[in-house]
Amino acid sequence: MAQSANNPSGLQLKPFTAEDDVSLREALKRCSAATYEAAAQFRKTGNVEHLPAIVLGIIERYVEPDLRAKLKDADDDLRVIEDLGIDSLTMMEIVILVEDVLQMSINNDELRHLRTVGDVKTFIGCKVRGLPLPKPTKFIPIEQIASIMPIQPPFLFLSEASINAHGANAKYRISGQEFFLQGHFKDNPVLPASIMLEALGQLGVLFLLEGQVGEAGKVVDPKTIFFTSCEGIRCHRICRPGDVLSLSIKPKRLKLPLATFEGQIRVGQEKAAIAEEITLTYAYAEEVAKPLQSVESTPATGISASVSPMDKAASA
Repeated sequence: MAQSANNPSGLQLKPFTAEDDVSLREALKRCSAATYEAAAQFRKTGNVEHLPAIVLGIIERYVEPDLRAKLKDADDDLRVIEDLGIDSLTMMEIVILVEDVLQMSINNDELRHLRTVGDVKTFIGCKVRGLPLPKPTKFIPIEQIASIMPIQPPFLFLSEASINAHGANAKYRISGQEFFLQGHFKDNPVLPASIMLEALGQLGVLFLLEGQVGEAGKVVDPKTIFFTSCEGIRCHRICRPGDVLSLSIKPKRLKLPLATFEGQIRVGQEKAAIAEEITLTYAYAEEVAKPLQSVESTPATGISASVSPMDKAASA
């Protein structure tokens, strides 16, 4: 169906009757008024811009009251089970209500990989538009991060991380035991701004190594990733021991040999730092000839090189 000013999404719309309105109000009676308004506008216009408000409003209805504050200005990496306490049965209730409100059908098998609020929003958006479903978010624990990354402790500033087609998110808790805090500053430990930039650069490295980058069948060589430049760096908050940094990066340009990301760091809902552009260089690993006999190969994540993305290559 062609797009129009009244129906920018081009979806096939059904008349939204008075009976439909009564039914929608009944279905969303325990949701906020804003959720109903967004759902009614979507049913009338097919405007997919209303979908995030509908999805978040329906999720909020099933979240315990003391956890609902997490949904306010929530990042897409907010985890449905771990952060919001939604179990599999509750997730089914959410899906049934979404199906009813949006007049769509969802296969149970499609729900297995929905781990974050961002996953749910992206999934619903693709289903409504009839687009291919994206690959699910990949979660990477600290033990696996250390085995993947060329940067190693004590200079690794990522703990749990998640990667999807749109970018990457991670957390890092300032323990107060970091070696550089002994002198930054005397009797007043403050995380250096350069370390915040380093952490965002490291998240860019992780995205290059674990995200879908480049041609199929090719992998990025961790020994080839180096820091090149940064633009638009602004710090908004002092970060101290005990603070948990929430890091996020999104690729802006990925064209060999350069990868440019935008990034930000928050502590809770407070903005800590922003980088408009962080650019890294990278290259693909050389193809290795397969052995004639089948043998157990060394995992690709077993990298031992110790190279920081913030140390510019001598040849750069």
